[in-house]
Amino acid sequence: MANEIRVGMLLEYKDDLWEVLKTQHVKPGKGGAFAQVEMKSLNKNTKVNERFRSSETVEKASVDDNKFNYSYEDEGNYYFIDPKTFEQIDIKKEFIGEKGKMLSENLEVTVSFHNEVPISIQLPNQVICKIHTTDVALKKQTVSSSYKPATLINGIKVQVPPFIESGDEVVIDTRTIEYVKKV
Repeated sequence: MANEIRVGMLLEYKDDLWEVLKTQHVKPGKGGAFAQVEMKSLNKNTKVNERFRSSETVEKASVDDNKFNYSYEDEGNYYFIDPKTFEQIDIKKEFIGEKGKMLSENLEVTVSFHNEVPISIQLPNQVICKIHTTDVALKKQTVSSSYKPATLINGIKVQVPPFIESGDEVVIDTRTIEYVKKV
């Protein structure tokens, strides 16, 4: 049912697979209630806004989630191994995007499959990364006043507290790409 649509769900709609980005349930003064849904196509990388009446049936995609360990990368792909069967799969780098920079050897990830085709990858919520370079903290700067820019070993730029220095290991939230704490 359309009133059960939630952010992050995968829907089969118009012969494509869509990820729900935003949803808003609207009950106008006149007429029936509906769900205003913003979706992104996993195949075409396009976005669309659709209205579904509350009584309308929407097909939720059947997805299988499996745990894999990151193995290695080449020019175009990341490679993962199933820890139970030792079966290896590869996923194109452009499919994973910026998240791929946070992969480290043997990192356990969840790969979602639809009809035996990998459609998304989920990293652990937090990973440990090493600071490559960061600016020197300015004197008279209080800890709470501001963060400073830093570049991680993997090339991702984050904001860190003034006491963090080059070579430190920090915990990064993979969902927001933000500093969490020093290791």
